[in-house]
Amino acid sequence: MLLSIAEKWTVMCPHNAWLAAALVISLLGATLGTAAQAAPRAPGSPREVSSPADDPYLWLEDVTGERALTWLRAQNAISTKDLEASPEFDPIRKRLLAILDSRERIPYVSKHGAWCYNFWRDEKNVRGLWRRTSLEEFKKPQPAWETVLDVDKLAAAEKENWVWKGYQILYPSYDRCLVSLSRGGADACVMREFDLNTREFVTNGFYLPEAKSHVDWRSRDVLYVGTDFGPGSLTDSGYPRLVKEWKRGTPLAQAALVFEGKPADVSVDAEVVHDHGYTYEFIRRGVTFFTSEEFLRQGDKWVKINKPADATVSTFADQLLLRLRSDWTVDGKTYASGALLATPLEPYLLQGQSRFEALFTPTERKCLAGKSETKRYLLLNELDNVRNRLYVLEHKEGQWTRTPLEAPAFGSIGISGVDPDESDDYFMTVTDFLTPSSLWFGSVGGKARVQLKTLPQFFNAEGLEISQHEATSKDGTRVPYFQVSRKGLALSGKHPTLLYGYGGFEISMLPAYNAGVGSVWLERGCVYVLANIRGGGEFGPRWHEAARKQNRQRAYDDFIAVAEDLSARKVTSPEHLGIQGGSNGGLLMGVMLTQRPDLFKAIVCQVPLLDMRRFNKLLAGASWMDEYGNPDQPEDWAYISKYSPFQNLVKSGKYPRVLFTTSTRDDRVHPGHARKMVARMEEQGHEVVYYENIEGGHGGAANSKQQAYMSALAYTFLLKELQGR
Repeated sequence: MLLSIAEKWTVMCPHNAWLAAALVISLLGATLGTAAQAAPRAPGSPREVSSPADDPYLWLEDVTGERALTWLRAQNAISTKDLEASPEFDPIRKRLLAILDSRERIPYVSKHGAWCYNFWRDEKNVRGLWRRTSLEEFKKPQPAWETVLDVDKLAAAEKENWVWKGYQILYPSYDRCLVSLSRGGADACVMREFDLNTREFVTNGFYLPEAKSHVDWRSRDVLYVGTDFGPGSLTDSGYPRLVKEWKRGTPLAQAALVFEGKPADVSVDAEVVHDHGYTYEFIRRGVTFFTSEEFLRQGDKWVKINKPADATVSTFADQLLLRLRSDWTVDGKTYASGALLATPLEPYLLQGQSRFEALFTPTERKCLAGKSETKRYLLLNELDNVRNRLYVLEHKEGQWTRTPLEAPAFGSIGISGVDPDESDDYFMTVTDFLTPSSLWFGSVGGKARVQLKTLPQFFNAEGLEISQHEATSKDGTRVPYFQVSRKGLALSGKHPTLLYGYGGFEISMLPAYNAGVGSVWLERGCVYVLANIRGGGEFGPRWHEAARKQNRQRAYDDFIAVAEDLSARKVTSPEHLGIQGGSNGGLLMGVMLTQRPDLFKAIVCQVPLLDMRRFNKLLAGASWMDEYGNPDQPEDWAYISKYSPFQNLVKSGKYPRVLFTTSTRDDRVHPGHARKMVARMEEQGHEVVYYENIEGGHGGAANSKQQAYMSALAYTFLLKELQGR
């Protein structure tokens, strides 16, 4: 369930998640949000809550039920008539679509063998092209691309609403892959084997019907498979509970069981890792969202790795790497939450030796943002007070050495090895709010880094500046936030301001070139603010843990503190302040609506969680109880009920206008959350705007046209509310 748009693009680039993030931030960025106005209500005692059986809106949880679809079509007709009538709607939509379909975007790639692969959408390729080129060709200003798979043509030929969801390539031949295609953008996919030489699907090749599957190549003719094998094969969260070994030419029903998790687990999956000449076969049993058991195959046995339940496992050549999410004491030494540890894998696994070396140690304001690798080096990307710093680590003759890697002082930085099997080359993406994202190519210890690609100036940034500020939360915690505004901004309290937040699942909100915000919002003289509230990952696991479960209110207090600070500094005022968030950020918006409606003029709430009494019973909701708690447990519901938006709506509330958006095809966060919230608000007599896209999955849109349309709805709504247009 993490950040909706970023996750959607991550599955497009499964081998380089930082490239996926760079792809997101280099385009439109977050859609937009809005603000509100009314009397404050501090968190208090739980309200009387009806049992789910008495919920009068349960029929709206029937995703494709005719009654629910009739309701949403009527809602869509009202919202589109209202917002499309604005003279600004169509120009905004067209400009956003031009940005999303621009051929000057950076074509981020993942390299496999001789080829660099890219997935590309534009006005002629609405569903997209999967294409490839050589590395040397990619370095040219205008590379020559070879089409591997045209999703538009495939969808037309098969009369299916295919949406690209990614691939898994066969190592080391790189001539076969498993392609994932979704109907309408849902998480559930159809998996089909594809021949990269003939560029055709393999006749009688591996095939899985639509499901939330997880597969990986064990060999050319054997897969590890987790999918919907029938009744009892999925967890309560709707993900695979069983891992089987499936041999080519045999029915899926005859696949041999390898591992079995429990129904209450989040998921179970197997992964084959090829790492600097070593091959590791792992099984991960996701007990909760943040805890797991990891097993490594040794012959015909699966050996459990000794680690803290919430630590994550990876490798670097013959080294086992553990990233901690809580303090861990081993052999009399305590390592801090957020640390990255290394130890020789085989002695640790088979002989119980535990000679750990700390490759990264966090501080109060410093955390590990990510890591990657080249042929000889481990690359660490650290976040120091929400600013990236890069380091190169080498493991040689049993010792680790660490040296800084020169990088820009400002902006968000992503780094990834180009091909760890072959070279010490790396790609680096650099971006900030006002500087178009750029892609660089370098080599550790080699020639100077060179810029390969850059975005054009999608908006006029002249006269704008970025500043970083801090607000003091209710408990005294300093909460940083970024502000983008005109230089010498007059502190009049009248500037239309958009405040964006997320605050969950250890996801960091970092500066990024956001062409949508820039072209529609900043060019009009409005102010954009990005809050780094607790629950996120800006300062590592402790920053996240500080707002998890029973501490959830702290994230909301942080966001309130930022909003109040903007008014105290006279950047804006409640009459001109708008907020926006999606997914977990949509929950944040719902809480702001019910707890502090006096602080905002308008709210945009996208693909949200809102009914926290039933979230664990809807689609993948059970997997998030490690983040929010279990509402079926009285001790957990005691604190969840204090902030759950659906239960805290009151008829007497003076709420700002809200635009709720979601997708019928979202099979991660149930559209019933938004539907039921809107129905209850309307019953209570509150003014609300609702739009549900029939396609799109958790990202909210299945293609650029839909994304531009839904973004235009949000921007138009904001402008009407905050500028009276």
